[in-house]
Amino acid sequence: MLTISHGNRGLDRRSFLTVGSLGLGGLALPGLLARASTPEALSLATGKSVIFLFQQGGPSQFETFDPKVDSPAGMRTITGTTQTSLPGVHFGDHMPQLAKLAHKFSIVRSFQTNNGGHNIQPIVSPDSLNANIGSLFSKVVGATRQATGMPTNAVLFPEAVCNDVLKGKARGDIIATGTLGSNYAPFIPGAGGQLQLNLKLNLPKDRLASRSELLDQLNDLSSQVETANDQKMVDHLQKQAYQVLLSGGVAEALDMAKEDAKTLARYETRSYARADNWSKVSRGKAGMYTGHSKAIGKQLLLARRLCEAGCGYVTIHDGYDGVWDMHADGNNLNVKDGMEAVGLSFDHAVAAFIEDIEARGLQDKIMLVCCGEMGRTPKINKNGGRDHWAKLAPLLVYGGGTPAGQVIGRSNRDGGEPATDPFTPKHLISTILHTLFDVGRLRVTPSQVQIAKLAEHATINGIN
Repeated sequence: MLTISHGNRGLDRRSFLTVGSLGLGGLALPGLLARASTPEALSLATGKSVIFLFQQGGPSQFETFDPKVDSPAGMRTITGTTQTSLPGVHFGDHMPQLAKLAHKFSIVRSFQTNNGGHNIQPIVSPDSLNANIGSLFSKVVGATRQATGMPTNAVLFPEAVCNDVLKGKARGDIIATGTLGSNYAPFIPGAGGQLQLNLKLNLPKDRLASRSELLDQLNDLSSQVETANDQKMVDHLQKQAYQVLLSGGVAEALDMAKEDAKTLARYETRSYARADNWSKVSRGKAGMYTGHSKAIGKQLLLARRLCEAGCGYVTIHDGYDGVWDMHADGNNLNVKDGMEAVGLSFDHAVAAFIEDIEARGLQDKIMLVCCGEMGRTPKINKNGGRDHWAKLAPLLVYGGGTPAGQVIGRSNRDGGEPATDPFTPKHLISTILHTLFDVGRLRVTPSQVQIAKLAEHATINGIN
C-alpha cells in the first residue's frame, strides 16, 4: 500500500488518500504503476462494464432459482417457493424481491462448473489463462484509464465497504494474473487488499500538489519496484502513479458518502444480520454470516460507482470463508438457516442494484453475473444440509445489453443435472468477453490473439 501523509497525521477526509474504505489499501505498487490505456487499446472494447458477484461456497440451485417441489422426499426444495413476474416460473422463497424482477434478467438452469471443490474456477481457470477475468480486460485496454487514472480492474472484499466486519478471504487466489504479470493485478480498495508492498511518503500538505515533489520521492522508491531495472520505464510508470494517486475521479468513486441518501438506504442490508450472530456454527463462521449481511449491498453499490467512473471489470467476493456452503456439519449452517443468513440479504442487494441500474438507464452498459464455484447435491444430508455438487449450479445474468426475462436451459427432475445442453465456465467467460470487447477486432490484433481465442467458445444461449 502506498500512503501519503502530512507529518504524523494523515490527510483530511476530503483529500484523496484517507483511512478505511476511501484509501487505496490493496493497490499493490506494480499494479499502481502499470501502463495506462491508449485510444487504440480502448477501441477494442465496447465501453461496457461487467460486475461478477462470486458466491463462494456454492449456492443451492434448489433454494434459489430452480426449485423442485415435485422431487422425492429427501431431495425436494426445503424452503417454499415464490411466483416470479414470469408466468409459470418460480424461485425459492428467500428470493422474493428478485422474483418480482425476473423479467429484467435471465437465469440459466443448465449451468455446470464441473467443479466440486472450494476454488475459484468460474473466475480464475485455465479457460481464463489462470487469471482473474478482469486481468484479461486490463491486458487489452490498460491497467488504468489514461485521462482519469481509474483502475480498469477491481476486486471488492467486504472490508472495502465496512469497517466492522471480520476480514474474509477467498479460497483460492482471486487476484491471480496467470502469465499476464502483476501489472494487471486488480485494484483492491479498503483494508482487505492482499498487499505486495507497504510504502510511505511523508510530504508537507502544501507540497502535495507539486508533481515534481511527488515524482522525486517516487524516484527514491524505485529500487523497490519490480520493474525498476529500466529507468526509462520507471519514469513512465512514475507519471502514471502520480495520476492515479491524485486523481479526483478515483476518490469520488470510492467516497460512498457522496451517494444520494435514498440510494444508500435502498442498498442497506444490515437489517438482515441476526442478533445471535448465527451462533449455531463454529470456526468463526457466525461472524462471517453477519459480515455478509452488512456488506453485500454496499459492495454492489461501490461496484456500480466504480463502473460509472471507468472501471471496466469488478469482482465482488461474496463468500468470506464460504458462507454459501450449507453442509450442516457444525462449521456450516443447514440449508434452511443458511438461506436465512445469506439468501435474504443477497436477494435484497441484487434487487436494489437492478432497480438502481434501471433508474439510471445503465442496463445496456453494465452487466451483472452471479454464481458460485458449484451447486449443491439433490440429496439432503442427515443434518438438513446439501453437500458439494459439480453437475449443476445456479447462474444469474443481468444487463450489458443481454436479453431479459429468459429461463435458459432446463434441469432434470431431481435438479442434479442439465436436461438440455449444458453451459460451463468457458461459455460464461466467452459471453463476458463478448460483452466487454469487439471480438472481431480483437482477433486481428496480434498482441490480443490469445485472449480472443477465449471468446471463441459458444456464448450462453440467448446472450449476445
